[in-house]
Amino acid sequence: MEEGKQGVMVAAQNPIAQLQARFKDLENGFRAWLAKQSLPVEAAVVTATSAAQGAAIGAFMGTLTNDATSAFPTPPPQANLNPQAMASFKQAQALAGGPLVQARNFAVMTGVNAGISCVMKRIRGKEDVQSSMVAAFGSGAMFSLVSGMGGQNQAANVISSGLFFALIQGGIFQIGQKFSQPPAEDVFYSRTRSMLKNLGLQDYEKNFKKGLLTDRTLPLLTDRWTQGLERRGGCS
Repeated sequence: MEEGKQGVMVAAQNPIAQLQARFKDLENGFRAWLAKQSLPVEAAVVTATSAAQGAAIGAFMGTLTNDATSAFPTPPPQANLNPQAMASFKQAQALAGGPLVQARNFAVMTGVNAGISCVMKRIRGKEDVQSSMVAAFGSGAMFSLVSGMGGQNQAANVISSGLFFALIQGGIFQIGQKFSQPPAEDVFYSRTRSMLKNLGLQDYEKNFKKGLLTDRTLPLLTDRWTQGLERRGGCS
């Protein structure tokens, strides 16, 4: 008994568990408060918080790729580069920038995506693949604008980046939905399993599950017939 009480006291005094519980309470309270706000307030708060998280992630990623920026030296102003080469150079800088550049890029992508998703969910009342793709299109377009990708043909690159982001996120959303949905219930198997259980023939359930019981009339047995068998002491 004393050891059990000590274990309970140690679990109750665990600082990590207490910190997780407090964080969960704060998160639930924040979500409850946010759900009561108007659409502009909710969208602004969601965008700001998501952008801050994205900036932190981008800054961390930028520290890992900071050495890669030395491989893309800035060309001198008097260098005459053709537009295609300059666009490729800007794309390389956008994808391999330092902590500040990556923090800006990730903040824009995550903030815009979360903000549009929030607005779409509040307006449409649901979160589906269409809303996800619209949010991804906006984040991709804004990423293209702030990163300076596209060169002189910036409008076309904004659209292509948005479409690329939308297709990728739409595919990820569909895959996630497919794996998150529970498998469809086999009505015939459920009915037959219940019948075998009522008859005290649970051992036959394994055969039925493996497809060895193929008589399709089994699920059609009525409760009256089953009760008759029970009164007669089972079946031969």
